[in-house]
Amino acid sequence: MPNNGHFLHLLDRLNQIGVSLSREKDLGRLLETILLAAKELANADAGTLYLVEDGMLRFEILRTDSLGIAFGGTSGKAPTFTPIPLCLKDGSPNDDMVVACAVINDRTINIDDAYDIGAYDFSGTRLFDEKTGYRSKSFLTVPMKNHENEVIGVLQLINALDDDGNIVPFSAASQQLVESLASQAAIALTNRQLIEQLEKLFESLIQLINTAIDDKSPYTGGHCERVPELTMMLAEAVDAADYGPFKDFCMDAADRYELKIAGLLHDCGKITTPVHVVDKASKLQTLFDRIELIDTRFEVLQRDLEIALLRRQIDEAGYQQQQQQLVSDRQFLRQANLGGEFMSAQDVARVRQIAAYRWRNPAGETCSFLSQEEADNLCIARGTLNEQERAIINHHIDVTIQMLEALPWPRHLQHVPEYAGGHHERMDGKGYPRHLTREQMSVPARVMAIADIFEALTASDRPYKPGKTLSEALAILRRMKQDQHIDPDLFDIFEREKVYLRYAERFLDPSQNDLDSNPA
Repeated sequence: MPNNGHFLHLLDRLNQIGVSLSREKDLGRLLETILLAAKELANADAGTLYLVEDGMLRFEILRTDSLGIAFGGTSGKAPTFTPIPLCLKDGSPNDDMVVACAVINDRTINIDDAYDIGAYDFSGTRLFDEKTGYRSKSFLTVPMKNHENEVIGVLQLINALDDDGNIVPFSAASQQLVESLASQAAIALTNRQLIEQLEKLFESLIQLINTAIDDKSPYTGGHCERVPELTMMLAEAVDAADYGPFKDFCMDAADRYELKIAGLLHDCGKITTPVHVVDKASKLQTLFDRIELIDTRFEVLQRDLEIALLRRQIDEAGYQQQQQQLVSDRQFLRQANLGGEFMSAQDVARVRQIAAYRWRNPAGETCSFLSQEEADNLCIARGTLNEQERAIINHHIDVTIQMLEALPWPRHLQHVPEYAGGHHERMDGKGYPRHLTREQMSVPARVMAIADIFEALTASDRPYKPGKTLSEALAILRRMKQDQHIDPDLFDIFEREKVYLRYAERFLDPSQNDLDSNPA
């Protein structure tokens, strides 16, 4: 029995440990702290911590100081021991195992010498001792109960030591201290588990939203997954860089989690974007691709040419020349309808010229070959969306910001709306929706902007273009760097640390990687 001064010291230490437990956020480290604290309070050589899960006791942490054995926690080695069932196959309680008995009966079991007691099965303990030369003697097994009086785990300490290092039984005072610790630890553990469960639920709800967005269109599937992954890859590279303007930039676990959540939610506003705009695979697509209607008009013009030839209104040479022109124009409009990165002024002029052709519609009226709306769509310079449709697409970021800013974010996630809402801004202030400049944007928001662009360039599931190769995508980003579209210093890290290669290995088709693993 410790003297009063020593016992008061242990009580004070118990209070300190309680404060430490309440602050620990990592579950593995929390479990390790609980076991090490119990060993310290009882001056035990060894100990194990189990958690109750699905009718089993699962090994979480194991420490044996005299043998240098450490599993779980910060050891880097996961326990490989078989879980202990609380009930046998016939449904009867597994009272032969001391840790199971402590849980089943919700009571502390204090054993002076395991070899002298026949109430429990210590055959596994004896086998361990034979293999290692260890002598497992005194045992203290304490159940851990949460605030709802449920046993959620069990602490087992082995071999209490006196001041001379001799194995002694666990004293009543030590048992009382460990039971107090187990009570505090169970509350801290339950709180941590509840937080983790809420985080998992929160992330699952986010994934639910992203699944709904991606499911709206086969052409955007995976975007909401890939952008957060690339964002974190680049953010980690910036954090690790010990050179340049970001050498002092650093992120802790909370910062990483906040950026991860922002990445997952960066396009949540697309849940309101009409499917026909998201899915517009060609310039003339509405409910269907109207290029088929234009094909029919070409058939009418070719028929009229044949009639004119038969009526000798034109000669054979004129007929052949005009037929070839119609075939060429038809193929040109089909190609223009597909969209792309750039449409020249010459091609736009040709669309307008074809639009002025005259034809007789089904009502017998002579009218322009293309309507104004059809011609305008076919003259779209980049992609397949006209200005009105592009505005609808761009509106998703306004909705994203409105949705996210309406949520009551806790302090450690308060930057999520800013990070998620900034991925379409430009360094020169010409982006949208708030026209922020580089100085007005946080580093994580600028990181996400690069990730969003690179993912869009290399994505192979867009309706109007194939995914670009790495060299093509990097060349475009270099131009964007020069144009102050993206952060030049962040892009330098993106290139120098070859973040694009790590991304390509995980998400791109091998044919898109046209760079060596160590490009100059």
